[in-house]
Amino acid sequence: MYNPKSHDADEFISHEEILDTLKYADENKNNLELVDKILEKAKLGKGLSHREASVLLACENEDKNKEIFELAKKIKQEYYGNRIVLFAPLYLSNYCVNGCVYCPYHAKNKHIPRRKLTQEEIKNEVIALQDMGHKRLAIEAGEDPVNNPLEYILESIKTIYGIKHKNGSIRRVNVNIAATTVENYKKLHEAGIGTYILFQETYHKESYEKLHPTGPKYNYKYHTEAMDRAMQGGIDDVGLGVLFGLELYRYEFAGLLMHAEHLEAVYGVGPHTISVPRIRRADDIDPDVFDNGIDDDTFAKIVACIRIAVPYTGMIVSTRESAECRKRVLELGISQISGGSKTSVGGYFNPMPEKEESAQFDVSDRRPLDEVIKWLMELGYLPSFCTACYRNGRTGDRFMEICKEKQIHNFCHPNAILTLKEYLEDYASEETKKVGNDLIQNELKILESPECVKLKVAEDLKKIEEGGRDYNF
Repeated sequence: MYNPKSHDADEFISHEEILDTLKYADENKNNLELVDKILEKAKLGKGLSHREASVLLACENEDKNKEIFELAKKIKQEYYGNRIVLFAPLYLSNYCVNGCVYCPYHAKNKHIPRRKLTQEEIKNEVIALQDMGHKRLAIEAGEDPVNNPLEYILESIKTIYGIKHKNGSIRRVNVNIAATTVENYKKLHEAGIGTYILFQETYHKESYEKLHPTGPKYNYKYHTEAMDRAMQGGIDDVGLGVLFGLELYRYEFAGLLMHAEHLEAVYGVGPHTISVPRIRRADDIDPDVFDNGIDDDTFAKIVACIRIAVPYTGMIVSTRESAECRKRVLELGISQISGGSKTSVGGYFNPMPEKEESAQFDVSDRRPLDEVIKWLMELGYLPSFCTACYRNGRTGDRFMEICKEKQIHNFCHPNAILTLKEYLEDYASEETKKVGNDLIQNELKILESPECVKLKVAEDLKKIEEGGRDYNF
């Protein structure tokens, strides 16, 4: 039985409901009257149900698909404007006891170099990331209770927050580690993490169990119910995601939206972020053996339909995707991207070919962060290193309340301008700095904030030019 308010994964992600949804979408994919009705509802900017959004995803009419893309662009602009938040992953350890067949860190892989960073090595990695200009990290670690216990993660978070290098500091640490207990989530919350991220990989229970044949991750219910435990542990910003390519994409799409609906129904707060990774080649992983891969056109439509269905959520695309693909989906809904990323343990401080061999997946967009920043600005986007909402307690339902009223730009736009200015002064090449300063002047002209805020932004920009970094919105 489908019940979004249930705490049982088999009920809030009901297999029967997903099958019924896909059947309904197939039956109505060319029902233009229904598609128009759904689009009219979507234009209100309040979101769609998983069933309504599935009809849009299945729609085959070319004109209606153009409307879907245009609406996604409009909603993206209304909620998030032209801001794009930057982050980088930091891999702490690739020791793992699980048998995930799509990940090179699986326990049976005996030839991949295994590494676990010491706290001194973490310090070196973080300084290297700070020297790029990063302020926001997502830490990653395999599941291994001996090598990667929670105590190691907590110590690493403390180390990361404690490193002040020149004008650099990491202001938000998001955490992507295995499902754990309410008590452990409380400890992560107390450590001051930003968003807790956990990809479902696939919502198809039978496929999930085949893809995770050994290790604690085999337990579908425990994994799927992790966000409930995280919320119960005090973490109010959580990030969902599936690995597209493992199962039929329309099934995953419906399951992902049902998970978002469940969090809304039970906690009043949907996912802070939704990630849309696609399976990529890695050490002993050939993505061609998985027969559910999706092309770029389908990928773009998935992004557009998620943006329409869950307008408030931040959407993330990583360096798994090429620059060309990322450019396409930026306007359709993406609000966060990684830049200058390394997906191997110890890849930033002293990059070496053998470390690339231990990467979790091949990176498609290998450009350095400065080049990504310049590229974004030339496309008309405002790169942001802002973490003010997290530092000021605008998280969970407090963030969502502001975001759903389309008012978050009153906070984010000024802070984006200021954090970009920090980056330009401290880290940018001369060419990027020139492009950025021109962009800032244009952004100041369109800043939709009270005069007092505009005045403060102007004052803080001058302060940054003079070496100051003490401001906060």
